[in-house]
Amino acid sequence: MNNNANILKASYWMYLLILLFGLGIIAKILHIQIKEGDKLRQKGLNHSTKVSKIDALRGNIYTHNNKLLAVTTPKYEIRFDPISNKTNDFFNANVDNLAKSLSALLRDKSAANYKSGIVQARKNGNYYYLLAKNLNYEQYQKLKTFPILNLGRNKGGFIPIQSNKRDLPYNLLAKRTVGIYNYEKGKYKVGIEGAFDKYLRGTEGTRLMQKISGGIWIPIDPANEIEPKNGNDVITTIDIDIQDIAETALQRNLRKYKAMHGSVIVMKVETGAVLAIANLGIDANNNYQEDYNYAIGESSEPGSTFKIASILVALEDGLIKVNDTIDTGNGIVNYYNHTIQDDHKIKDGILSVQEVIEESSNVGMAKIINENYQYNPQKFIDGLYKIGLNKPNGLSLSGEGKPYIKNTSDKTWSGITLPWMAYGYELQITPLQTLAFYNAIANGGKMMKPQFVKEIRSMDKSLKTFDPVVLNERIASPETILKLQSMLEGVVLRGTAKNISNNSYSIAGKTGTAQIAQKNQGYNKSNYIASFVGYFPASNPKFSCIVVINDPSEKSYYGSAVAAPVFKEISDKIFANNADLVEDINTTKNAITPRPRTGYKADYNTIFTAMGVATTKNIGAEWVVCLSAQDTINFGRRIIRSKTIPYLIGMTAKDALFILEELGLEGAIDGKGFVVKQSVKAGTKIYKNMLVSLTLSVS
Repeated sequence: MNNNANILKASYWMYLLILLFGLGIIAKILHIQIKEGDKLRQKGLNHSTKVSKIDALRGNIYTHNNKLLAVTTPKYEIRFDPISNKTNDFFNANVDNLAKSLSALLRDKSAANYKSGIVQARKNGNYYYLLAKNLNYEQYQKLKTFPILNLGRNKGGFIPIQSNKRDLPYNLLAKRTVGIYNYEKGKYKVGIEGAFDKYLRGTEGTRLMQKISGGIWIPIDPANEIEPKNGNDVITTIDIDIQDIAETALQRNLRKYKAMHGSVIVMKVETGAVLAIANLGIDANNNYQEDYNYAIGESSEPGSTFKIASILVALEDGLIKVNDTIDTGNGIVNYYNHTIQDDHKIKDGILSVQEVIEESSNVGMAKIINENYQYNPQKFIDGLYKIGLNKPNGLSLSGEGKPYIKNTSDKTWSGITLPWMAYGYELQITPLQTLAFYNAIANGGKMMKPQFVKEIRSMDKSLKTFDPVVLNERIASPETILKLQSMLEGVVLRGTAKNISNNSYSIAGKTGTAQIAQKNQGYNKSNYIASFVGYFPASNPKFSCIVVINDPSEKSYYGSAVAAPVFKEISDKIFANNADLVEDINTTKNAITPRPRTGYKADYNTIFTAMGVATTKNIGAEWVVCLSAQDTINFGRRIIRSKTIPYLIGMTAKDALFILEELGLEGAIDGKGFVVKQSVKAGTKIYKNMLVSLTLSVS
């Protein structure tokens, strides 16, 4: 009896323990289900599903006249689920036509091979079969219409996967300025791509993906996808034709002189819009590539192109006049045991200030500045700062090199600093900063901020425009600007750049030849920077340009021989492609008449016919300038604009007064013969009742 009671008691305890264990399991299940269920379900879901980003189409980058500089090209990979909601009858009835369509579109496999692969994928239960990859948008659109696939994702098993690729239609042209964007890494480098990324990038979309066997992720639940919002387009100031001209000319001359690298910038005078910017450096295979934006980022000693800034300061301070003379002796002068010298003795050694610039005399320049500022050098520095040469241009693009205009408080200031700075040493400035300064001279003293982008656009809708920005309303008085303009014209007509003077249009500018500093080892006579900076046409400036060639190693290293011809090649082609440019002819080389004459084409046709001189009569212009070419007179267009003062030099009094009257202006005549001087500069905006005085001469 006791044994039975013990057994019964043990059974109760066993049942109780089992009950408690069961209740514990139920409690745990309820805890997991209710308390931790959402968390654990999400954890499990995270292992098999994920939210994937859908790249937005990056906005395009265009030239100023809507030619593509950078474009996003979508590429498509097509996956196929041959099992999804397809009966055997439907599948067998359509698979042949699908295979034929794929073969005809892609031309990489026969229809039989396509069919075999699809049928085998259906047998094997492969519901993520690869049909095609790297399709362009047009191919993708056609493929969507093929049998079976045209039923879409759920019924047709059509699974498209898009990726994007950034293309540069013009390859290397302006590559560093446009910038480089890597879609796979989602990164950009420099240029417009980087500076305007917030406009270009758009907004990403999302898609729910599920992992299947083999670790492959496929999209699911397409109804809940969030579509990406594509980026906006950026309209630049770049002119691809001028860019091509600039890069071609630069590369040809880099090869000719076996230079290390070089840059060219072409700018629109009135607005500061950068029309072309070329940067080429030599690589390990002796090919020239766009490896760095030297035009924007490389600060260096400019050499003689800086002389015009020094003269500007001295003129503004009233310390010199254009006709003042400087004794340059034999072209050598010493300061504190340092020798400054010219390449050769210039004339008899006695030079006017104008001739110091035209002949690019280092000695003359050093003497002008040192003699006038040696007791107050900070006044000279303050003059340079007033221009704004010590400040960056504040470009929209990153990487602008900082200018360095030494102050007298600088620890490295010495007795030789002032005369050296006078002609472009012991200071640093980038090519674009130099061009902005010369562009200001061409622009009547108004310094413009170099501009690379003019508009942000979505489809055909303008979202934001970028107006021209003035950095310095007046870098110098109008009188000083006119003197500087005359000096720069003289450089081309009579001075160091007379090799690029021509009879078709006038150029104003300055040559530069600077030794390259060898870090702490000073300068040698083997490494130079050759440059030329200026604008054209000189009487009515429309374009400014700088050419910098670094370390030429063949034949020559002078700016006049190495850089100036590149400038002329570029300006010649731009001039030839812009028939509406006002032509300014102020050279008489090979002229039949004492100076180029301007007037009514019909009158000159009659005159030259009577003289028995052949003319070019097929030019579509009413007013012309007469240019000589051996025993023939070539007519060049003389453009008369309704809103600006015309260029009247070379006209008869009758023609000049007729034009002024047609424009509603008053004219006053002094002398007889042809117009040799006009009181209001060509290109000046016309105001009501404006008086233009004309000086005539028979010579």
